[in-house]
Amino acid sequence: MIGVSSILAQPSPVQKVAKSVFTLTTFNKEGGIIAATQGVFIDNKGTAISTFKPFIGAVKATVVDATGKSMEVDAIMGADELYDVAKFRVDSKTIAAPIANKESAAGSKVWLVPYSIKKPAYQEEEISSVEKFNTSYNYYIFSNSAPDNAVGCPFVNKAGQVIALMHNNGSVTAIDANFANQLKVTGLSSLDAALRESGIRTALPDKETDAITMMTLNKGQKTGDEYMKYANEFIGKFPTSAFGYKEKAFLLANKQQYAEADQLMQESIKKSTAKDEAHSNYADIIYQKVIYQGDSIYPAWNVDKAIAESQAAYAIKAEPLYKHQEAQSFYLKKDYQKAYDLFMGLTKTPMNSGEVWFEAAQSKVQLKAPETEIKVLLDSAVSVGTKTNNAAPYLLARARFLESQAKYREAIADYNQYDSIARPVAPTFFYTRYQCEMKVRQWQQALLDIARACYLNPKEPTYFAEWASLDLRVKRYEEGMKAAQACITLAPEYADGYLLLGIMQCESNNKAEGKKNLEKAKELGDTRADEYLKKYK
Repeated sequence: MIGVSSILAQPSPVQKVAKSVFTLTTFNKEGGIIAATQGVFIDNKGTAISTFKPFIGAVKATVVDATGKSMEVDAIMGADELYDVAKFRVDSKTIAAPIANKESAAGSKVWLVPYSIKKPAYQEEEISSVEKFNTSYNYYIFSNSAPDNAVGCPFVNKAGQVIALMHNNGSVTAIDANFANQLKVTGLSSLDAALRESGIRTALPDKETDAITMMTLNKGQKTGDEYMKYANEFIGKFPTSAFGYKEKAFLLANKQQYAEADQLMQESIKKSTAKDEAHSNYADIIYQKVIYQGDSIYPAWNVDKAIAESQAAYAIKAEPLYKHQEAQSFYLKKDYQKAYDLFMGLTKTPMNSGEVWFEAAQSKVQLKAPETEIKVLLDSAVSVGTKTNNAAPYLLARARFLESQAKYREAIADYNQYDSIARPVAPTFFYTRYQCEMKVRQWQQALLDIARACYLNPKEPTYFAEWASLDLRVKRYEEGMKAAQACITLAPEYADGYLLLGIMQCESNNKAEGKKNLEKAKELGDTRADEYLKKYK
């Protein structure tokens, strides 16, 4: 039933609002339509308010304004799933409808402004009652009905100010436009359950630290193209911050667009307030490029350039971090003595850590220093790392070094300590410790470790072959045959499984089956099979 006054002339300010009303359509990843609704632009920069429900499951959304112009939704600026409202933006100039700064009381006359490219069918309504929610916002209730396709359309007062967006919950209701307008994003909005239901990206917060937090949370979670939108938005919002330029430059470098990335980093140095950060970022991106691409591609980005940029950063602000960058670049350049000297210098700064002692040890390894010198540096890495609750990687490094020096029992002690503090522990670790334990005939410990490796990576046939081999050595034939069978199942063309199964079957008085498996191992090229076939003839 249409309001009785709807056919009467509307105040001129009410009619003007029609130019700000739009229709919104959302799409899923297959391109199918999820839902359509209406909304209203609230400024001339593309900011809009509407209902949130259509955004759930959507990867794309388009808006068509009162002139018929179509625009894609760029980002969601805030949402509330409970009250079904959203604030978002399009990348376009728009005609704004002002939001009322005072509530409309019960009994007031207001107008529902529907979407129309031609002549909107305005509907005059009288507010039946007003309820408060969230302390200061208004929930309007009307007695008359309205079309279902008017959901999201604005109710406006006689001054042409938007008071609310229409909902339709059996009766006609409306949510305060001020509530929709105050919606915003924070650094942690990427974790918001409601916003995560939509595939349309969330806008960056207005505070730089919050924006950095959001980008950090999204990095690795978004495609390169999606993350590029964040980087561009960040640069637009915070043009004097070095962070946005760095993030975009890394994306360009990943596409091997080095000239564009270089130009961007030059711009960063020119515009960033923190010039030291800009130079350091430049050094970092060049360093990463040299590691993964070498000097042959875009030779202007070489290790000497990375060193120069680190030194430029340090000249502006004497931060140990920049000396660390320089040291790592000298190591990459294979100037190990210079790298060692810089790393050792860092141990006398607040940046003293297990990492710099470990890097100093690596430099000494490359300089072919005596074992005792390397061991002292690794001991320091463990000691300093222990004080900062970060000893695990250096215990593992020292264990591997000790094992390489044939000091197996000392190595096992470090492996054991690593196992007690590191989480999670990879199956490769248990396989490594198993190999070390085998060298000192610690069969029981070795059995436990190879079993753990198999449990954690049940698709690696080598682990099961090793397990079967150890069971054979300690005469655990029944368990060993199961491990060998698992190896064969995983890798039918891997000779070790058949060889080990065949030997244990023969040792278990099942020579008929054992010889078959030994023959199979021989077929697959294992020269050891002949010896065992002769033995069990």
